[in-house]
Amino acid sequence: MTRDRHVREVLLQQDGEYRRLAGQHRALESRLRELLRHPYTSNDDEFEKMNLKKKKLHLKDQMEDILRRRPTPLLGENTPAFES
Repeated sequence: MTRDRHVREVLLQQDGEYRRLAGQHRALESRLRELLRHPYTSNDDEFEKMNLKKKKLHLKDQMEDILRRRPTPLLGENTPAFES
């Protein structure tokens, strides 16, 4: 497991804001997948897909900002060795 992945998992457990953002990101991803399953889409659907992608990117940026503020593992001595 990479260091960043480990820190993300810990943040999901310990940081309410990160967990909230991740939940919103998953909900948007779910809606986007639903729209992508439709073979024929309206202009409204295309507009919604574009907005969902923008919102997901914004949430991802916010999550990455939280990750950058936490550059070290949060679990202390019980953290596994990290791979590069």
